[in-house]
Amino acid sequence: MSEAYRPLLPLVSTHQGPSRTTTDRLEVLSTLMSAPSFDPLFTTEVIRMPGDHEAYGWICKVPQCERAQEPARSLCANHEIEWRGQRRNGGLLGDFMRAAEPLKPVAHYQPEDCTICPGIPAWASSPLCFLHTQRWIARKTDWKRRGQQGQPDYEAFLTSQQPFVPFGECRVLACPDLAERPVGLCQRHIRRYRKAGSPGRARLPRGWGRWLADRGKDIPVLYDDELAFRKWCAQADPAHRMDGKVSLLGLRPLARAEIQWCMFQRTQMKVEAGHWPLPWIQYLADDCRILQVNSLADLDFESMRSFPALVGKAMIRMLRLVYFTREDTRDAGYIETEHYGIKFGSHGGQIDLTCITQRWLRDLVWDQMANCLLTNPPRSSQPFDVVRRGCAELSAFLEVQAPGGGHDPRLLEGTHMVDFVKDQRHRVTHGLQPLAATRRRGRLENAPVSNIMVCGVFNGARRALRTALENGDSERLGLDRAFIIALPPGGGNKAGRRRPYSDEVAKALASEVNLKALDAMDVEDRGAQDIWEALVVTGRRCREVLELRLDCIARLGGLPMFWHDQTKVGNYDEAIRISERLYQRIKRRQTKTTDRFLEREGRLPTAHERQTIALFPARNSNRQHVKGISYGWYHNHFSEWIDGLDIGPVVTHQARHTLATNLLRNGANLTHVKRYLGQVSEAMAEHYVHLSNIDQRLEDALNAIWVTGPGAPEPGLLLSGSEPMTREQAEAMMIDLTRKSTPAEGGFCTFQVVVDGGACPWNMNCHNCEKFVMSGADLVYWHRKREQWRMLAERSPDPATAEYLHQVFEPTARAIDGLEKALAAVGLLDEALTLDLRRPQDYFGRVWATAFRASELARYEDHDGIDADDEHESDENDDLS
Repeated sequence: MSEAYRPLLPLVSTHQGPSRTTTDRLEVLSTLMSAPSFDPLFTTEVIRMPGDHEAYGWICKVPQCERAQEPARSLCANHEIEWRGQRRNGGLLGDFMRAAEPLKPVAHYQPEDCTICPGIPAWASSPLCFLHTQRWIARKTDWKRRGQQGQPDYEAFLTSQQPFVPFGECRVLACPDLAERPVGLCQRHIRRYRKAGSPGRARLPRGWGRWLADRGKDIPVLYDDELAFRKWCAQADPAHRMDGKVSLLGLRPLARAEIQWCMFQRTQMKVEAGHWPLPWIQYLADDCRILQVNSLADLDFESMRSFPALVGKAMIRMLRLVYFTREDTRDAGYIETEHYGIKFGSHGGQIDLTCITQRWLRDLVWDQMANCLLTNPPRSSQPFDVVRRGCAELSAFLEVQAPGGGHDPRLLEGTHMVDFVKDQRHRVTHGLQPLAATRRRGRLENAPVSNIMVCGVFNGARRALRTALENGDSERLGLDRAFIIALPPGGGNKAGRRRPYSDEVAKALASEVNLKALDAMDVEDRGAQDIWEALVVTGRRCREVLELRLDCIARLGGLPMFWHDQTKVGNYDEAIRISERLYQRIKRRQTKTTDRFLEREGRLPTAHERQTIALFPARNSNRQHVKGISYGWYHNHFSEWIDGLDIGPVVTHQARHTLATNLLRNGANLTHVKRYLGQVSEAMAEHYVHLSNIDQRLEDALNAIWVTGPGAPEPGLLLSGSEPMTREQAEAMMIDLTRKSTPAEGGFCTFQVVVDGGACPWNMNCHNCEKFVMSGADLVYWHRKREQWRMLAERSPDPATAEYLHQVFEPTARAIDGLEKALAAVGLLDEALTLDLRRPQDYFGRVWATAFRASELARYEDHDGIDADDEHESDENDDLS
């Protein structure tokens, strides 16, 4: 039986006092609906909605258009077709909304009364009722037959006619309209009656229209089978036209009150619980009337049409909170989180405990969950799911193996728990099925027991039993202490931590061809590729990206920033720097989301709304655009994409491990990783880093940027770069400047005689010495030096002197240019330009902490240097990997 409506069916006992479920449910709802805060719009049997109602609006969003929306759409049928055509041709919704022509309705929503006969609806597009319309047509025909020009006087015709006695309401039980003819049917049901074959053949006598002149006579209705006609009137549905009406005529009182109360309750929700188009609610009311059910709980939603079933299940979830108190749910075998003011994301709110058959164990779990919801509610239902799953498996074992099915806790001993532990491990070894049925995402799973499952079972059951031991519940129940302590802890996740992406996998996931394949799977353009690129570039948690708001990017000082919430660690509105590629992708996604908002609302979002609208809005149940794409939706698209790439098992969360590893590889420490990824501790950051057996000094040597000084044979020659080296080569060439060098003006001296304290044989002429090296920390110093030489050259007395000065400084200029190219190639140029005078702590920075001897690197380096433009282009292309 479906989880959505099962709890409404049982009635609990009254041995513990009066209960809300044992009283008249209609009385409960009637009391709630009589409150002053209840909208009187929902108290009538025929609910008539304004076209622009906030929750149930039904008029097309095109400005000034008077036609009704298509169900679950924001546009009428004509405008929906036009918009789809323009969208296929690359048109923008904003342009379409501004250029679309408003339309008039093809038929009236609520027929006006006849001009002559109050109480009788006008016929078709005429302002007159059916009979007076026919008489006016006959008057015009007779006028033309006589050969007279023009038309007869309409005002004179109106004056000459007498009003007819109204025919009352339509005899169809569910129809709220007035009857058009004496047979007792409205205009639309006359057509439906004929289309149905005229059951009972109800008809009027010939010339019935002439009898109406005499008001004292009744118009008889003739039948072949009056009972068949009445049966058709009782079963016929109201005319399902999208006119903003919901007819509850013919429903039993409780079912009618339930629909009225739920429709109002939905208008009070800030976050939309589901999209309820009025035709869907009308279909649900029709099913209640045809089946003559007393309550919505009597409906079998599995056999109903899908759309009214969705609405009905949502109403049942609302009614659970009214019909059942917290104490009632304990007896019924489930816990309702919203009874405690807690809502776990998209979780339905009900945690079913009926799988725990022993009442004492189920009550233990219920009491502990209730106390947790009151005192320290978790962020998600996962802790409750673990306890429920573990106790359900223990319950299934006790039902079969324990004396009396385990229903008397006083009969349980430590040996029974030992047998349970042995049984679980036996199932893992031989790949057997679990004892208790496992439900995942609404479906039963038949996967064999694994180490991870046993880990969760032991931890969940142990948590419940140990808590009972600590608070004294086990002693009250007479449960043997040996039974509790015999259950071992399950331990942590024995599957191990996630690995970073290998180079081959990273290239496949970053390939433009493969990314286009992912985008092609997203047929509705909800942003699957944008989500993936944001995840892999920023290393965010999946939920943090899926729940991004529309205003999530901005430029600060010209740098692109990314704003998000790290709800897992309580960091809200955090900002990190992102690449220009990702910034532009998010900008394009913002435009698409704004267009969707314009389609639904008919206007652009305000500045305040942009802070609440989701960047990746979900399609269903999201008229307010505040709910982001669900994890299930994204996971399905991502899994299908990975299966098509044939690269083995890959999950999204590995992107976070990959980024953490790359951060540490490029010079960040654990504190930086913790802060950038939004983790709770450095221990967690260390869990995400995968650089075992790699010497950090070697990593620094491979990433250090050094160039030769102006006195070298080749000034500006890169000493270390990004070309691959073996470990032995790097260790042989690495120079630790903190031990084998000494600071000099504008750089470092690497001549070991001077480093060891001896006198410089060149009288400290550092800038003309080949042992002198320059680092990124010296860039600003040499920029100033270059400006100084240029000023000297400009002030020279003659051109020859200026030319001489330029030649003297030429080696230094080449060294500066080489240093800039090297720093730009690895993205350190901006950092170097921000350094001014060196501080003592700067000596340990990655920018110039180590270096290589130019003579030793000559065998491995390209003496022409690195093309900074080519290197930058390569980095940009490999941004995702």
